[in-house]
Amino acid sequence: MFRRYALGFSSVGRQMSTMQSNSTTPLEDAIRAKITAAFTPSTLEIFNDSHLHSHHKAMQGVTSKETHFRLVITSDVFKAKRSPARHRMVYALLRDEMAQEGGIHALQLRTLTPEEEEKEKAKKAEAEGATQAASEPIAE
Repeated sequence: MFRRYALGFSSVGRQMSTMQSNSTTPLEDAIRAKITAAFTPSTLEIFNDSHLHSHHKAMQGVTSKETHFRLVITSDVFKAKRSPARHRMVYALLRDEMAQEGGIHALQLRTLTPEEEEKEKAKKAEAEGATQAASEPIAE
């Protein structure tokens, strides 16, 4: 059972899912359009990992090349929400794409607020600086 969350994006999702496209990646395009309309993300990264899973038994006979996605979404909408609530918001938004034959089979989510993204970037920069300093030769 999917719940609607306070953002009013359920009607946006239905409108976007009925759009016709001549794109070679219609499912990815629908994901991008829906997430952009509903969450206004500052960062949206969509990775189509379907080719990594095409040999799995469950994927035999499936002709879709868009079944497994990894998403990184940074949005203010996620403030004051824990990870499960954020993921439920995305699942509710993409329920039509997940329900259709040849649609999304697997969805890996990473949902962040802008502040969480900045903290991660700072940690990464700090770690890279420490690694660089450790690898520099010592002057004698």
